[in-house]
Amino acid sequence: MSVAAISAAVASFAGLRGLAQVARWPDRLAWLLPVTIDAYAMTSARVWLAGTHGRGRARRFARANAIGAIATSIVGNAGYHLVAAGLVAISWPIVVLVGAVPAAVLGLTAHLHALGTVTATDRDPAPTAKDGPQTRTRVRTRRTKSRTDANLLNSAREADARHRAAHDGRPISRDGLRSALRIAGPKATELRRILAAETADSTDRKEASPRP
Repeated sequence: MSVAAISAAVASFAGLRGLAQVARWPDRLAWLLPVTIDAYAMTSARVWLAGTHGRGRARRFARANAIGAIATSIVGNAGYHLVAAGLVAISWPIVVLVGAVPAAVLGLTAHLHALGTVTATDRDPAPTAKDGPQTRTRVRTRRTKSRTDANLLNSAREADARHRAAHDGRPISRDGLRSALRIAGPKATELRRILAAETADSTDRKEASPRP
């Protein structure tokens, strides 16, 4: 993985640097184009995948920009090789687009930072002495009801009973438990396994009971 990543990074750097040079960037600054694009792609991908910013809007924006930065790097490398092979001539739209990359990345980075940062305006201001008690507002917090394993198991039994009654005795599936109880997949799998074990145990007891 390290070898593949390093070789891809070096090849991408060379292609984007060459694109900057054919777009008439100074040689001492041409290396900034691949650094700008690849660094922003890694930054956006980290914000998107790491989830350190708990705000969904920031992660969605980071995802779109990570994909866009990677696509820009791909197009830039392909464009340079087309130019180097003599298949495409350098025209003014290419020069303008290449020159606009740093300014665009700067604006996108600032916007991503603003989305991922909780500013003071997002919180309720603390009351001051001069505001007086009449200006204080109450903030109601919603208490989340925690469901214990016993409650979930009872709910699963009820959902299974309803499903059996409506579907000719067929037990509820894992996905059915997920939908009915609004729980994650691993928990639904665990509850489904418990229900299956209870059903098998009940069947064994019926078969073992003496018949008249």
